[in-house]
Order: sequence, then C-alpha cells, then structure tokens
Amino acid sequence: MSEKVLHQNLFQKEPDGDAFVIHLLMQDKCPVPEKKDVIRIMQKHLGDIDCFSHDDKNIGFAVKKYPLKFDEKTVYPMLMLTDCFLNEKLSFDELTCSQMWDCPESDEIIARCHYDVVAVDMLSAFMDYKDRTDMLMDFTEALAELYPTCEAVYFDRSGKMFTRQAILEHTVPRKDRFIYFAVNVRFFHIEGSNDMLIDSLGMSEVNLPDVQYHFHGLDPNSVVNHAYNVLSYIYENNCPIESGETIDGLKDGKLSRDIQWICRFEESLIQPSRTVMDINTLEFASGRR
Repeated sequence: MSEKVLHQNLFQKEPDGDAFVIHLLMQDKCPVPEKKDVIRIMQKHLGDIDCFSHDDKNIGFAVKKYPLKFDEKTVYPMLMLTDCFLNEKLSFDELTCSQMWDCPESDEIIARCHYDVVAVDMLSAFMDYKDRTDMLMDFTEALAELYPTCEAVYFDRSGKMFTRQAILEHTVPRKDRFIYFAVNVRFFHIEGSNDMLIDSLGMSEVNLPDVQYHFHGLDPNSVVNHAYNVLSYIYENNCPIESGETIDGLKDGKLSRDIQWICRFEESLIQPSRTVMDINTLEFASGRR
C-alpha cells in the first residue's frame, strides 16, 4: 500500500448535501436507456418501481419496496438519473486519487472518461439506514447492468472507485456491500514525522460515525484491517459505542482483548470536516488528547 504525505496544517472542508451521489464514468456519450429496459433491470434488482419520469434529460422512479409515512401519507424513496453528459465540473484532486485503492486503473480511467451519468437518491435520508444502504447497493448493481459502456463507478462522498466489471462480478455478502463499496479507509503519512493517520470516509452519509487513528509504531495494514472490523461492527449494530468506552486493540497485529483502545467522538483531522470516532491507540497514539 502506497501512502499520501500530508503537511501538518491539514485543511478542513464541510461536506454538503444529503443525497447519495454515484457517478458512472464513460469514455463516450451513451444514449438514454429505453424505458422498458430501465423498468426491467431496476425491477430485477429493486422490486416494484414506478417510473414517473423518462426523457432525454433524466430518468426518475420510486422504489415501492420501502414505503415512508409522512402526515398519514405514504411516499416512496426516489432514484434519479441524468442523461450522459460531458461533465467538465467533475474533477479528482491529488488527495482523492491517492486513496483509490480498489481501482488500480483509476488514473487511466480518469484520463479517458469525461462523460458522466449522475445517479442520486431523494427522500432516502428518512429511511432506516440499512434499508437505505441495501437499496443503494441494489441500485448500483442495476446501474452497472443498465449501462454496458460504463467503465467505472465512482462514489462521490467517499472517493471510492470500482470498475464496472468489479461491480458485476463481486461476491461480497449482501450485508457487507455498503462498507466494501461505499466506505473508504484512507492512509496518510504526516510529513516530517513518523506519525500516520488512517481514517474512513462514507459512513457519515447514513448518519453513522467514521473512524480515525492518529498513531505511530504500528503496521498500517493491521490498522486498516482493524478499521474495517470496527466499521462493520458500527454498521451492524447502529454504533452502540459511546464516547470514553473501549474496544479491543491490536497485539502483534491481531485483535486482542488484553489491549483496550479508547474511543472518543471528535472533529476529524482531515477534510471533509465531520464527527468521527477517534481511536486512541495508547502508547502508539500521536497528537494531543
């Protein structure tokens, strides 16, 4: 695993918007899929849908599997798609590109793919978070099937990218898909020191905390694995950990009940600014606590 070197004056930036945004990257402009194909493929993955909009600019449909009650009225989460367009505003900064661990071809894809289909959800923030992530991952798999010329799928908030083929051929268990595809664990080395920082990005999209480790003297690959284990536990159990409580730490690179690391909710050290669960690795911890 390579690393991104950070200066000490870490820049923070507020995330914006509540929609879950997915980009389908294309080398060439593709036509809007036929309505019958949209309905067939979306129903295959999402169950009954109501396709309320389909024209040369956008596609919109409601997912009837997940009814929501508002003032005794039933509404449904909506999923929207743009047409395929030349997206001159979509850019990938150095930091984001350095953390695309799951797509070794990302540089080449970014260089040649300037056309984009943008997919977003609406009203989904009111859903149970597991229902929402199931729906979004089903949607992602449907999109990969619906757009055969798509080269890669990019998750906007987490900065994670996968090839279309990786989406189509994955064998990830259903309950693990959101963490695997839409939550990124990033690794940085702090310039001028032996300090490292590992954090996650993507959990805050469903109102769960990301995690953060500021440390030295530990194998970063072991810490990355620890982070994914903690994220899975947070996701599965709706974050039962409270500030000041402890979790099993690492001993010789493996989880150990003999080592208890302290968890506290803090503002993230690295952009975007968000609340994270900072995990204090005790004698390996860096920074002030």
